[in-house]
Amino acid sequence: MKTPTDTATISTATLNQPLASYLKPWEELTIADDYMFKLVMSHMHICKHLLEMILHVKIRKLMEPTTEKAMKVGYESKGIRLDVYVEDDDNTVYDVEMQVRRYPEATLGRRTRYYQSIIDFGALQVGVEYHKLKKSIIIFICPFTIFDGKHHIYTFKNTCQEDKTILLDDGALRIFLSTKGTLDDVSPEVKNFLAFVDGLPVQDAWVDEIRDLMARLKATEKEKVSYMTYQMKIAEEREEARAEGRAEGRAEGRAEGEAKERKDGIKALIAAAKNFAVSPAQTAEQLMMQYSLTKEEAQAAVQANW
Repeated sequence: MKTPTDTATISTATLNQPLASYLKPWEELTIADDYMFKLVMSHMHICKHLLEMILHVKIRKLMEPTTEKAMKVGYESKGIRLDVYVEDDDNTVYDVEMQVRRYPEATLGRRTRYYQSIIDFGALQVGVEYHKLKKSIIIFICPFTIFDGKHHIYTFKNTCQEDKTILLDDGALRIFLSTKGTLDDVSPEVKNFLAFVDGLPVQDAWVDEIRDLMARLKATEKEKVSYMTYQMKIAEEREEARAEGRAEGRAEGRAEGEAKERKDGIKALIAAAKNFAVSPAQTAEQLMMQYSLTKEEAQAAVQANW
């Protein structure tokens, strides 16, 4: 993969060039934009307060939040990048995702399942025994209607279907927040934050703190350059993916063409042998020599086309 342009080499003229149509200008980013959300949540006190108000718990200490944490099971597996991954000092890991893209509910649920499996596998890779896996909480913030459309928050734990009072103590919790909820089921502070995600005017001290932080970030040239570099990298990755897709398509096309040509050649040889009264056994021998077929393959081809 190409190395993205170093931030130190990007000139002001480059920054002032118009971005591609699918790239959002730096000045227009909101908290709902993936890049800005991760940038804001990289500030520990902001991330800590968000978790505390959603979970109604007091977190004693958070480790430094990691944004864009790459997680992958193996070389051939589908990797993911966690928006905000953070651990506390009480054996719990948190993954917070700004889920802007609207998936079908089944896909959304399976997406959290996949994230959970990757997080667990990452822990096991570093030598953690399964019974010592940390508790994990995955939170998806969705600026759209989900499930029945009524709630702001949907919390999922594994329960016994025969007796709902029995919980499976697997240490996993999944939470979906929706900005479109209608019930009074979250605190005013959570509701204000979700309204802020939705782009609505909000009067809230904590939201004001986030808004001020975003204004400072947008006024920082270094952050603007970092965003430009990030967009360049995304554009390069997309172009490389398109190029790889085109190359794979051409290779597949060539392979299909060669396979068809080989199949047609075999049929033509059998038809010619039949017309010249060559025996099936001799025809099979000719196929073995000309097309490197096994005896069984040659006999099957003759039988299918005689």
